[in-house]
Amino acid sequence: MGHALIVDDDVDSTAMLSELIASEGFTVAVGHTLRDARRNLALQQPDVILLDLMLPDGNGMELVEDAEVMRNSEVVLMTGHASVETSVQALRMGAADYLVKPINIKHLRGVLSRLMRPSALHAEIKTLKSELDDTGKFGMLWGRSQPMRRVYEQVARVAGTGVTVFITGESGSGKEVVAQTIHQLSRRRNNPFLAVNCGAISPHLIESEVFGHEKGSFTGAQRQHQGFFERAHGGTLFLDEITEMPLDLQVKLLRVLETGTFMRIGSTDVVEADVRIIAATNRKPLDAVASGKLREDLLYRLNVFPIHLPPLRDRLEDVELLAQHFVDEISHSEGKSKNFTPGGMRRMASYPWPGNVRELRNAVHRAYVMTEGGLISEEWLPQADPDTPIPSPSSGRSLSVHVGMSLAEVERMMIYATLDHYGGHKEKTAATLGVSLKTLYNRLKEYAEESARHEASEV
Repeated sequence: MGHALIVDDDVDSTAMLSELIASEGFTVAVGHTLRDARRNLALQQPDVILLDLMLPDGNGMELVEDAEVMRNSEVVLMTGHASVETSVQALRMGAADYLVKPINIKHLRGVLSRLMRPSALHAEIKTLKSELDDTGKFGMLWGRSQPMRRVYEQVARVAGTGVTVFITGESGSGKEVVAQTIHQLSRRRNNPFLAVNCGAISPHLIESEVFGHEKGSFTGAQRQHQGFFERAHGGTLFLDEITEMPLDLQVKLLRVLETGTFMRIGSTDVVEADVRIIAATNRKPLDAVASGKLREDLLYRLNVFPIHLPPLRDRLEDVELLAQHFVDEISHSEGKSKNFTPGGMRRMASYPWPGNVRELRNAVHRAYVMTEGGLISEEWLPQADPDTPIPSPSSGRSLSVHVGMSLAEVERMMIYATLDHYGGHKEKTAATLGVSLKTLYNRLKEYAEESARHEASEV
């Protein structure tokens, strides 16, 4: 049986909460002031503290700033809409979650069902860190390089909180794996993890897929459909390529983040969204805002805890470890063990991997299939072509831009120039630009439609 401490000066509210929490099998103590709270903490250490920030003798943040309290109890903030930003600050400091007043019973039960002492989470993180040097693995992530160790520190810090996370990095660098690791180390680990590529869904269907729809709400809606938010209830929703989401839908997503509620298409019933959001993009967020691909207000609401994932070329010392992991994985799956020759490893360590970890994994799988014996040599592994070097920001063709051009115009020029440089090879173009192939196809389709509209207007 768990023990809960409610700290709130609203007598009626605490009485109602006490009954609800007791009905979930907890013993309950109540404090109406900071002084009452400290007295109760001295008598019995609670498993969870439900804490109002505005108290007669001070601010509830004083308890959040107490390291002893945060180490032994899970802290859940209770707040009105006006102080949600203060709650986000508390989440950054280690609070587990927050509830918006008036307290929603379903959300409260979800929070109570995910209780886990901070000390247990810290012990789990400590174990992962101690094993890192031996195995090179942290959760689902692989690598011992300094750039990845920085990512691990950020993941360890944010996983146990309910903070919204915004992951940036090139296409193929492993953003979804970071999101999965955060989920697996969080209090929501026993609930769903749902990954959604916003660029892979038709703009005409994405609202229905995200929020769901009612039967008969539009032509073809023959039954009620639950969207991603409902299917991920209690867990984590990973929104990849968030800049590919239509702007009108970004407005609705912003409302969900602010209110924790949404409505299915064709319904007037409000549905509670007990979901943690992790978003990702392969664009630079501020550039996406400037080019009209991402709403500025949504960026700031998503960017509570940013994590930047380095490209593989910036951590080439991890290539050998990753390649060995991938070949072990496919050897186990296929039932035939294979390994790399020293020359094969040197070839991979010297290649720049413009497609990042995804390209490395595909290259290893192809080499495994093409190699007849048990040793994978250089023969089937990629080699940087001296006549067609992988462009970096300072190599390849140059473009002339002038002050006053929009970022959208510059982006269009860069895409067409890179596509021309590779003779229309879309895979190489996407890898060089650091975007997914789906994103490149979307851009080219947009440009074709714009050209067609322009030609039609001149007729």
